Amino acid sequence: MSYIPRIKQEYKDRVVGALTEEYSYSNIMQVPVLKKIVLSKGVGAAVADKKLIDHAVEELTMITGQNAIATISKKDIATFKLRKGMPIGAKVTLRSDKMYEFLDRFVTVSLPRVRDFRGIKATGFDGRGNYTMGITEQIIFPEINIDKINKISGMDITFVTSADTDKEAKSLLTQLGLPFKKN
Repeated sequence: MSYIPRIKQEYKDRVVGALTEEYSYSNIMQVPVLKKIVLSKGVGAAVADKKLIDHAVEELTMITGQNAIATISKKDIATFKLRKGMPIGAKVTLRSDKMYEFLDRFVTVSLPRVRDFRGIKATGFDGRGNYTMGITEQIIFPEINIDKINKISGMDITFVTSADTDKEAKSLLTQLGLPFKKN
């Protein structure tokens, strides 16, 4: 028997039934599913110092356990001294088992380490069932050694779902364990 991540098993056992009951889906294939999680980090100061991109890629690789890539600029912007093709950030896309493993660690270990945590805001939905949230400090992840970082920086985390509406996506993410603020 092969290994199945805890949240993936919980989705099959409990979440599908709960969402089917809540929205009365006629077919199990209509139930929304988490497709991917994208972590991205913009490094604006990388225009002056190229080593910052390497640090960002290294941090995202440590956090996710999957190789991150540098993102490059698409056009010239003279006011920022930015040229087309310059590296300006880093990102990593998680799918399948690594996605569920990251979500499990994020909800159970990383979010409780946030100072004055009262839940995540429910305002990050885009109208198509995807949710984006920002993290202000990368030191909430236990994989990051505080002594070895050169600068505290944040990142964006996007949860891409197959839900048609924001309400369905919020229900799915709440069932998977994301602690949204109560209104």
